[in-house]
Amino acid sequence: MELFFENHKSGNGGYITLKSSSEDIGRLTYTIVPELKRLIVSYVMIFPKFEGQGLGKRLVENSVEFARKNGWTIKAHCSYAHAVLSRKNDVSDVFVS
Repeated sequence: MELFFENHKSGNGGYITLKSSSEDIGRLTYTIVPELKRLIVSYVMIFPKFEGQGLGKRLVENSVEFARKNGWTIKAHCSYAHAVLSRKNDVSDVFVS
């Protein structure tokens, strides 16, 4: 299954959608706090039929790429995103626990 991400940024917020060629798989919502140069991950959701395949982790990893590209740090309000980021060794440059 080929996967791709679509970032729907609007003002200081938005969401990243994970899709296959035929359907949406899940979504990560975020808020940007420009004065703190911070990306706040609010929520990660994977549709039930795709759960248990590590796809939520892929969304969180995509948010890390988005933050790095823009010179932001990440604060995870979503407990799932916080757990994923806490277990990763390669995000200390962006993750604020």
